[in-house]
Amino acid sequence: MTVSINIKPEALEIIKKKMDPDHQVVLLALNDGSNNYSKQGGTCTIGANFQFVILEKEDPAYNIKIENNAGLNLSTSEAELGFLEDGLVVNARNASMSLSDNSGIIDGAVTVDQFTPSDVTKSDLLNGKTC
Repeated sequence: MTVSINIKPEALEIIKKKMDPDHQVVLLALNDGSNNYSKQGGTCTIGANFQFVILEKEDPAYNIKIENNAGLNLSTSEAELGFLEDGLVVNARNASMSLSDNSGIIDGAVTVDQFTPSDVTKSDLLNGKTC
């Protein structure tokens, strides 16, 4: 399976600001509570929220390479593919990034961050910290 994405120059600039020599791996990941990189969750966000996660090394769970015009080491996982169609484009306006495909905008508020592990406790979940 070949997945490709067109990253517009303005969006690439935002992504590159989060990268450094030790963080060169980029993931396109859901941000809906379904994976280790999600910062939010809940049924209202399933498949609607995406993020770029910058890592030091590749994550074997994200083993689907995404061809891109920016030369990034970019990948995703099988879980994300169900929400992505042909014609993927990442654009940025006024420092806000969007992800779209041939069907239209998938997410109008895509985030990008270097991954920093954190522990979410049962208490955090019960008190709505992740939603």
